[in-house]
Amino acid sequence: MGCSSLAELADDLRTLKVDLSAASPDFSKAQRPPAEMIDRWAETAALAEPEARAFAVWAIRQVALVAGIVPASVQELYLARAAGKWQGKTVPAMNLRGWTYHTCRAVFRAAREMDAKLFIFEQAVGEAIYAAQPPAEYTAGVLAAALREGHQGPVFLQADHDQVNASAYLRDSAAEIRRLEGIMREQVAAGFYSIDIDASTVVDLSLPTVREQQRLNAELTAHFTQFVRGIEPDGVTISLGAEIGEVGHENTTPEELHEFMAVYREELAARGKALAPVSKISINSGTYHGGKMQPDGKLADVNVDYELLKTISDICRAEFGMGGAVQHGASTLPGHQLAKFPGTGAIEIHLALGFTNLIFDHPKLPKAIAGEIRDYTFAHHANERQQGENDLQFLYNTRKKAWKVMKARFWALPEPIGEEVMASLQGMFRNMFTWMNVGDTSQLVLDNASLTKIAPPLPDTLDRIAAE
Repeated sequence: MGCSSLAELADDLRTLKVDLSAASPDFSKAQRPPAEMIDRWAETAALAEPEARAFAVWAIRQVALVAGIVPASVQELYLARAAGKWQGKTVPAMNLRGWTYHTCRAVFRAAREMDAKLFIFEQAVGEAIYAAQPPAEYTAGVLAAALREGHQGPVFLQADHDQVNASAYLRDSAAEIRRLEGIMREQVAAGFYSIDIDASTVVDLSLPTVREQQRLNAELTAHFTQFVRGIEPDGVTISLGAEIGEVGHENTTPEELHEFMAVYREELAARGKALAPVSKISINSGTYHGGKMQPDGKLADVNVDYELLKTISDICRAEFGMGGAVQHGASTLPGHQLAKFPGTGAIEIHLALGFTNLIFDHPKLPKAIAGEIRDYTFAHHANERQQGENDLQFLYNTRKKAWKVMKARFWALPEPIGEEVMASLQGMFRNMFTWMNVGDTSQLVLDNASLTKIAPPLPDTLDRIAAE
């Protein structure tokens, strides 16, 4: 059960030897919170009223730093890959929406089994909205899980698809740029030190040359590169990614990579200062976000172009000093296909819907909850049904948006059921880490990731708490 008040949270911190009377409380001597306290804070950060939620988020982040759990950038790791210092591994970047604390506990349990640290927790802008889970809450869920499971060292948090809305950009380009800049500020404040810039939406394939098709994408990516470099914390170089082929559309070509990078480099140089460029490129290689559900309820086979991934990843490293290409939309692929990615040289793979599917379809999940998910989806998102979708396809593609109203229901699961679902997730993460070959990576990560402790913003309620 979460904390019922700010006073209860403050009492917890005082129990851990944190003096809240100072303008900026000193956590350096704070004791590690017991398991039940971490559970309570995590639930408060996810479900409480706004003031208590913000205070819990702050407390989790501060205590995590003291425990040696540090939000970090993958920048140095990816540059080390570009330099040939490691290979044969693809970094899993996992979108763990909704039941984040419990799902991340399963991640850290699997990681401890395998001595793995080479993995990323990420969140897309759309997920933050439809799961009613702002970046700061997501960070708190991840870090609280790390505390609970005894993790130490860097934790990589990433903004997935910071995407330009093409129609909004066409109506008012300045407003659309400001919108994304505001989102990036919030993400960086939450400890997201890797950001994927996605301006692939403005690529215009009707233009006569590939360079002209990619020009606006490259110009916007350069703009946001400069913007992020201006807001990143001292001591942190945020890892940036670009996207040149929109996932689910036409496969990317090497020519598109070359033309994009030509314009992008020109644009960075024109800004008159040495700006660290993107360290990876997202491409389309034949996949779909979430897979492609057929009318009979079976997922369609996906013909991934592994040779394309290898070709573009090789070009990224040899010609542009990047870590490689990024694969999206892969969590629903079968294991024999997933196991091929490290051999392609792909630097990163994005995994999302498969985890929600496991949770929502788990045999131990009460039928009443499964019914609520279904009923909510049909009642509140029917206008999103695509032409030709039957009920099975619509539910599969859309039910992830039920997280907004199902978070509390999952927090209230009886402990034995919750533990069974977490055990299944742990097995899934163990498989993913095996297929991506990221076991035994603790030393690799510690050797190639800087740990800069950045204190989180103080909560607005601190003055009131200090006066009590």
